[in-house]
Amino acid sequence: MFALTPTAAEQIARAADEQPDAGPQPMLRVAAKIDENDGELVYGMGFDDEREDDLVPNTGNIPTLISPHSQPLLENTTLDFAEVAPGEFQFIFRGGCTEPPAAKSCGSCSGGCS
Repeated sequence: MFALTPTAAEQIARAADEQPDAGPQPMLRVAAKIDENDGELVYGMGFDDEREDDLVPNTGNIPTLISPHSQPLLENTTLDFAEVAPGEFQFIFRGGCTEPPAAKSCGSCSGGCS
C-alpha cells in the first residue's frame, strides 16, 4: 500500500491549490522505475489525469494515481516531505523496494529503510 505523511499531503494540497483551475481537483501521479544505466530506483511525481488501469490508493484527501508498471515498485512506500539539510525541504520516498524486483515482485523493508 502506498501512503502519504500528513506533512507531504499538506504540501501537495498547497501545490494543487496553485494549479490553473481547469477542472476538478488535480490528481497526484507517483511513479517509480529502475534506471536502465545503473539499476537505481528512480521516483517521480506530478499532477495528471486518471488513466484506465491506474491504481487509486486511499491516501486521505489527496487523490493519488499509480500506473500498473509502478505499482510493484511503490508497494509499502510512504511519500514524506522532510528537512534534508537546515532550511532545505524536499519530498522523500521511504520504504518500498529495497532491490530491483525479480518477476515483478519487490523485496520488503525491515528496519531503517528510507
